[in-house]
Amino acid sequence: MENKNSKFSTLNSQLNIISIIPARMGSSRFPGKPMKEILGMPMIGHVYKRVKMSKTLSEVYVATCDQIIYDYIESIGGKAVMTSDCHERCSDRCAEAMLKIENETGIKCDIMVMVQGDEPLTFPEMIDEAVEPMLKDKSILITNLVADIDTLEAFENPNEVKVVMDKELNALYFSREPIPSRKKGVLDVPMKKQVCVIPFTRDFLLEYNQMEPTPLEIIESVDMMRILENGEKVKMVPTKYITKCVDTKEDLEQVEEMMKKDYLLNSYK
Repeated sequence: MENKNSKFSTLNSQLNIISIIPARMGSSRFPGKPMKEILGMPMIGHVYKRVKMSKTLSEVYVATCDQIIYDYIESIGGKAVMTSDCHERCSDRCAEAMLKIENETGIKCDIMVMVQGDEPLTFPEMIDEAVEPMLKDKSILITNLVADIDTLEAFENPNEVKVVMDKELNALYFSREPIPSRKKGVLDVPMKKQVCVIPFTRDFLLEYNQMEPTPLEIIESVDMMRILENGEKVKMVPTKYITKCVDTKEDLEQVEEMMKKDYLLNSYK
């Protein structure tokens, strides 16, 4: 019987899969958050070191328009790419960085995994989960991780992007509103959230960034809506890992408490 992990490694070894972590100091909700410390280390450092542990990836980069972030990543032995300060979307920053990396290395990327710089509890296994469907099925152009929402408060929080899916786990709609609705008396609804570990095939990332922003993308402030509105599919991949995005100072404090019990912390190199 063929070992699943061996087969996965063989598929992976034939491809150049990189992760790019977009980060900037100018967050409107929490300025300077990539360099805010969690247990004595800037948040972006936690994200970089954890993503770097993934065995799926050929290399990991931080894409930023801020010198302070660039210098910090370089100081811990990481790789950083300076990008324009005009990008409004993380995918735009990642696309610019990817093309710069290809130009510098002379190696074409096959899959680019975008991991948000405000997800300091990202687990390296989440990268593997997100990429695996793309290795098995070449028709899949992009995936997102999806996780359960365990409280009504989180379900109603506009900072959490909710998603509903079809029977094949393709996204039907993303919203900052609680979907599906609980207004008609059915209270036990599937409460699911987008987790921002997002692999794109190289060419689809470039194609996506050439698409004009779409009405529902703008209304919801969710990048993935651009893909759905253009008739493409976003494959959702369930993850059991518990993470938390940092959007506010309160989130940062909560993540710090969660990280005190985190088993990966002592594995940083």
